Amino acid sequence: MKNLRTPIVAVLGHVDHGKTTLLDRIRRSNVTAREAGGITQHIGATEVPLTAIEDICREIWNVNIIIPGLLFIDTPGHKAFTNLRRRGGALADLAVLIVDINEGFKPQTEEALMILRTFKTPFVVAANKIDKIPGWQSTEGKPFMKSYAEQDDIVKQRLDNRIYELIGELYQRGFSADRFDRISDFTKNVAIVPISALTGEGVPELLMLLVGLAQRFLESNLRLHVEGRARGTVLEVKEEKGLGLTFDAILYDGTLHVGDRIAIGGREGIIVTHVRGILRPRPSKEMRLESRFRSVESVTAAAGVKIVAPDVEGVLAGSEFEVVESDEDLKNFEERMKREYQEITIETDEEGIVIKTDTLGSLEALINEFRSLNVPIKRADVGDITKKDVVEASANRDELNRVIVGFNVKLLPGVEDECVKYGVRVFTDQIIYSLIDSFTQWRDEEKRLRERQKIESIIMPGKIQLLKNYIFRRSKPAVIGVKILAGELRKDVRLIKEDGTPAGIVRSMQKSGEHVSIAREGDELAVAIDGVTIGRQLEGDEVLYVDVPERHARVVERELIDTLSEETKRAFSEFLELKRKENTFWGR
Repeated sequence: MKNLRTPIVAVLGHVDHGKTTLLDRIRRSNVTAREAGGITQHIGATEVPLTAIEDICREIWNVNIIIPGLLFIDTPGHKAFTNLRRRGGALADLAVLIVDINEGFKPQTEEALMILRTFKTPFVVAANKIDKIPGWQSTEGKPFMKSYAEQDDIVKQRLDNRIYELIGELYQRGFSADRFDRISDFTKNVAIVPISALTGEGVPELLMLLVGLAQRFLESNLRLHVEGRARGTVLEVKEEKGLGLTFDAILYDGTLHVGDRIAIGGREGIIVTHVRGILRPRPSKEMRLESRFRSVESVTAAAGVKIVAPDVEGVLAGSEFEVVESDEDLKNFEERMKREYQEITIETDEEGIVIKTDTLGSLEALINEFRSLNVPIKRADVGDITKKDVVEASANRDELNRVIVGFNVKLLPGVEDECVKYGVRVFTDQIIYSLIDSFTQWRDEEKRLRERQKIESIIMPGKIQLLKNYIFRRSKPAVIGVKILAGELRKDVRLIKEDGTPAGIVRSMQKSGEHVSIAREGDELAVAIDGVTIGRQLEGDEVLYVDVPERHARVVERELIDTLSEETKRAFSEFLELKRKENTFWGR
């Protein structure tokens, strides 16, 4: 057992879907009642020893488990992964995605899946609140399969229908899933475990599945992580009464001792300090709320700890720390951090938005999302938004890229004035999915506006039929009835005949006695045409085309062709054929 480190399990899900309530059930505490509004406000870690897991699973325990237990990370939304990362991906070995079985997928469920996909972390779905299904008869702490067997057929059907809906939701997002008891290969399918965090039903199967998956599929990764140099990730830096500034951390490799020299990633570079104290919460107690910490001389991975050390003011949440015994160790750590930072930060696109985030993990997640949306990124960095960022964003030629996206960061003094001065748009938020939504909605609307403006400024294709029975004047200008066969006709456009010869300029149009500036396919109206005489240049029964200028024709053919009706496409094709009789490359 001592050769395996404790697996790290992150718990993710939408607000109110039961993350903390589930951990309350497991640790038999009541954190939720002490949280503001029942919602988790801070990152926490809970160590659950194997003996406690065996006790919860006693009705179905029939396995030989050698891992020491599970370390649960309970976090607000994105921070499960964006703050909990290490080189090569996520810090967590496994994840539990909690979904309210009665509500299904919500925005933060989407965000959690996005992060799980980014970091390629194996996960199970806890379909919570089965006790809220109409007619469900609850039995405190009972395994799901035993509780399910005792329900009426109609209630079973209601639950099965909700499970199928979750399977469908996951399938649409690229995951194959099924109820846990129907899965034979857990490497290819996401397991859905129906539970009630409130009554404890299904929790035994969930814990059994987690320890089983951890031991079966992660054993090689868990081995040899308890010996050697300690490594971990900083969760939060905070002031503790009587201790001064401390930081909460997850130790994921090796053994940490009091007195160890450690290097930590900071806002202004690497911080080197010494461990003065290591504090651990008691087993099955939640890190944030346990006031009676145990002071220990050493701790072995994986563990949630509070570290007392001097000079940690500039430590960055989400950064790594490592024991450095020699100057060579320190140099290697600095080079590794620099390499990792360069891999994540981006300065490759000549044109693109500027991204600023609070941690390297959130930076990585945002870059991944914007890349998937084909949004160019000029620069991405950790830290608050500065005047330099505004200048950088303003240098983009395309106004759609004159944007700064800030996640969980502040605007430094004077930045707003600079944005107004340089015409830079800033989007900030503390939730990834809503930040991306705000940006994409703005960008899509701007694109639609541009498209409208472009169409309005471009002379579009048109094909008209002169109506010989409606000649109102023969010249200066000629006024005649026309029918728009395809496309549109605007004031001041030039017309040509089917042989390519000029047929005058449209000076004005009247429909039902009122002047109009544009007429569209199917309209019949009177048109004043300057530069021709009916009876000489025109007979009055011709088919005419709008003489689209070459530059405009090129834009229509390359960019706007999909916006045209089928009739207009045919008319435009006839027009191009007419123009290209003498010059094959016209408008290309």
